[in-house]
Amino acid sequence: MKKRGRGLIKRRAGEEQPEPAPPVAASEPAGVPEPTPEPVAPPTAEPEPAPPAANLAPPGLDAEPEPEPEPDDDEEETPLDVQPPKRPDPEGPVLEISKLPPPASPDDVVEPLELPRVIAIANQKGGVGKTTTTVNLGAALAEMGFRVLVIDLDPQGNASTGLGLTPRELEGSIYDVLISETPLDDIVEPTSLKNLFVAPATIELAGADIELVSVMSREHRLRKAVEAVRDTYDIILIDCPPSLGLLTLNGLTAADDVIVPIQCEYYALEGLGQLLHNVSLVRANLNPDLDVRGIVLTMYDARTTLAGAVVDEVRTHFGARVYKTVVPRTVRLSEAPSFGQPIITFDSTSKGARAYRDLAKEVSHGATRRSG
Repeated sequence: MKKRGRGLIKRRAGEEQPEPAPPVAASEPAGVPEPTPEPVAPPTAEPEPAPPAANLAPPGLDAEPEPEPEPDDDEEETPLDVQPPKRPDPEGPVLEISKLPPPASPDDVVEPLELPRVIAIANQKGGVGKTTTTVNLGAALAEMGFRVLVIDLDPQGNASTGLGLTPRELEGSIYDVLISETPLDDIVEPTSLKNLFVAPATIELAGADIELVSVMSREHRLRKAVEAVRDTYDIILIDCPPSLGLLTLNGLTAADDVIVPIQCEYYALEGLGQLLHNVSLVRANLNPDLDVRGIVLTMYDARTTLAGAVVDEVRTHFGARVYKTVVPRTVRLSEAPSFGQPIITFDSTSKGARAYRDLAKEVSHGATRRSG
């Protein structure tokens, strides 16, 4: 009986203990977790220390990680080295000007200026000093006693306002000459400077490019108007717009010569090739006497190496066609147009005034004043 009782007890205990069995099973893994947390924790801990270990290893090699940032710095400096005036090839030019079509006989001495003369100031790139050169060169020539007419062919009308005219007060403009064939004398206005006159432009001129498309002899409109007053003036300067459209084409067709202002910076040289190519086309098809009379270097900043490099490259390729006078970048030249005055009256003793007086002497070299 005792044995059976004990067996029953054991069975009951065994039946009752399946419930604690899970705790026993839990207790068994609880004993196992002691090793398991170690492998479980390490896997998470091991990958984390692993990267530091990898990071710590290179730091041990301080000489190797340091050269790694150095090539990065070199890669950032590389584009700067490629930019002018520093180039990979020390013998290479700032711009491959040798590939540009040169003007006729660049090595020949420029012939003396024969009066009367029509000169277009042109460059397809904007901001290179075309209007500034037209206004101040015209004023300096007038100061020398030449009778000068400035034709403002730019729809912005900056040459007109730079000489003291107010576009909204004008009764006629160069637009009327091109579209309605109004005589040029009817729209010419005097300026505050003796011997200097201007054929002004207004915003209406902006649509002339489109309106001239269907007009007969559209490229010769300005030439016809200029020929009617050619003998009235010694020198006629045409301020062409910064484009290669019909307005510029009219200016090149009407002109005897072209003066090209070039800013002493890299980008200013890039449009020079297209301009010279167009001059060649005009010479071949519309105006066989057209020639590049000279190149004016403007906005020269002596503090930059690039400015000197551009000057050297242009002089090397174009020779005597480049004027000796270099127009500096000055604040007074920028301020003068806001007062409606050329630099020679706004600040007669400034560097800009002296530069344009010297340029006027070069441009008028050999010319004899016909009127005063």
